[in-house]
Amino acid sequence: MRVRVTVIHGPNLNLLGRREPAIYGSQTLDAINAMLAQAGSRLGAEVKCLQYDGEGEIIRAVHQAAEEADALVINPGAYGHTSLALADALRAVSIPAIEVHLSNVWTREPFRQVLVTAAACRGLIAGLGAYGYMLALRAAVHLVRGTVPE
Repeated sequence: MRVRVTVIHGPNLNLLGRREPAIYGSQTLDAINAMLAQAGSRLGAEVKCLQYDGEGEIIRAVHQAAEEADALVINPGAYGHTSLALADALRAVSIPAIEVHLSNVWTREPFRQVLVTAAACRGLIAGLGAYGYMLALRAAVHLVRGTVPE
C-alpha cells in the first residue's frame, strides 16, 4: 500500500542553512525535502513537501492534506507556540499528524516551551534537527499501515 504523506514546513523554514545554524542546523530546506523524498521512496510512501510563511496558508494546506494524503508531518515553526486556529485545523482533520521541531524547544526561551499545536497531533519529535523529519515520516507511514512497533 502506497502511503501519501504531506509535509508542511512553516514560517522562516525556507531560510534553513542560513538562519541561526547553531540552533536550526546547516541543512537547507531543499536538502531536507530531498532526504524526505528518498526516505519516502524506500518506505513505499509518496511525499509532498510544502512551505508557507502565512498562518492562513498553513491552515489551508492542512485542510487540503486531509483530502489528498493519508498522514501529515508538520513543523509549524513559531505558530506551534501561538496558533489556536492551526491547532483547531489539526483537530478537525481525520488524518494523523506528527509535529516536528528542529530544536529542543524545552532548552530555549520559556515561551517556546508551550506548544499549542502539539496537543492536536498524534506525536511530537523535537530537538533532533533534520533527522526528526525522518523519524516523523517513518512514524506517519507506520501509523497509516497500522504497523507501529510497540
